[in-house]
Amino acid sequence: MLYSDFKGLKISRMGFGTMRLPMLPDSGEIDEKQVFEMTDWAMSHGVNYYDTAYPYCGNRSEIVIGKALSRYPRDRYFLATKYPGHQILRKGDPKYDPRKIFEEQLQKCGVDYFDFYLMHNVNEFCYGIYTDESLGILDYFVQQKKAGRIRHLGFSSHGSLELLENFLDRYGDELEFCQIQLNYLDWTLQQAKEKYEMLTRRGVPVWVMESCRGGRLANLSPDAVQKMNTLRPGDSPASWAYRWLQGLENAKVILSGASTLAQMKENVETFTENKPLKETEKQLLEEIAQGLHKWTPCTKCRYCCPGCPKHLDIPDLIASYDDIRFSPRVVLTMRIEAMPEGKKPSACIGCGQCARICPQKIDIPNIMKDFSAMLADLPSWRETCRQREIAAAKVAAESGKEGNGN
Repeated sequence: MLYSDFKGLKISRMGFGTMRLPMLPDSGEIDEKQVFEMTDWAMSHGVNYYDTAYPYCGNRSEIVIGKALSRYPRDRYFLATKYPGHQILRKGDPKYDPRKIFEEQLQKCGVDYFDFYLMHNVNEFCYGIYTDESLGILDYFVQQKKAGRIRHLGFSSHGSLELLENFLDRYGDELEFCQIQLNYLDWTLQQAKEKYEMLTRRGVPVWVMESCRGGRLANLSPDAVQKMNTLRPGDSPASWAYRWLQGLENAKVILSGASTLAQMKENVETFTENKPLKETEKQLLEEIAQGLHKWTPCTKCRYCCPGCPKHLDIPDLIASYDDIRFSPRVVLTMRIEAMPEGKKPSACIGCGQCARICPQKIDIPNIMKDFSAMLADLPSWRETCRQREIAAAKVAAESGKEGNGN
């Protein structure tokens, strides 16, 4: 197993991400037997970093991975979880009181401290929640760190480069690492390159999530796989994605969201030795990334912006449009939902001033119209959070019945 040094700790470079645990087909419950098998394989092959979060798998991930790890000495593994500030819909919502959530997480995981604890998904939607001094969220967790109940404090984010910089400007003295979406596709699609380089300049270690883009980069076209096999016979598309990341020195922990024992075995094998990609292999991945998604040819020259009567940030909206068009997931709509109504694509009046001046001849009004329709068809982040609250309440009620012997 490959390892990274983090403040004197020897941490496996591959981490077991538990957002996509195997599920039983009929009941919708986590397949605990298979999770135990996956954990045992990981532990026996040197994986010592395990990542979970409050809402994963319908609020059950912490419980199941806690059970799986409880069979091992506490000093054999590093456990990470996250505070769900991104789910807070109303300021001061008592369900998301930091102390209440933290105590619940410790109980669910069956531990008395967390090795790593993150502010979950700091983004444009919830930035005001995390930074609201009256709520004292960061203050509370800094206190828990001082008390030894949190060993290392960090944050995860799907937010913009500017947001990451602002958050670090405010709390960089307290935050020791940052977890971002990083893979060879998002290197350009989501400004992952700029985010990685900024964090590296600041001396902030990078934790990697979405290393295979939710499995998308592990399931490529036969043509792409054939080209890969020509250069690295037998290496899977997933292993290519991990090898690409191995070439980034500041990518200290690379999370693998395995959903089967077979995937776990393959991913562990990839991390048994360091075999970073050669330049020709990197070029192939760039070619594959281009083929996966046809980006709008916006060069961000910003000629379109001064003449916009609604003062829209057109290049930024086009970038978000490309991202959501490739992968229509609610996590990607948060940034748009957080915008004032007058700055969303729906605010475009279709005057065409932007298209007339665009050097790339992009039909911007039509893109804004299409983008608005696309967003209307996707569930809102607020509604997703409400559904998670309902699911959490159901789990809590069922747990209460079990505890009463019913």
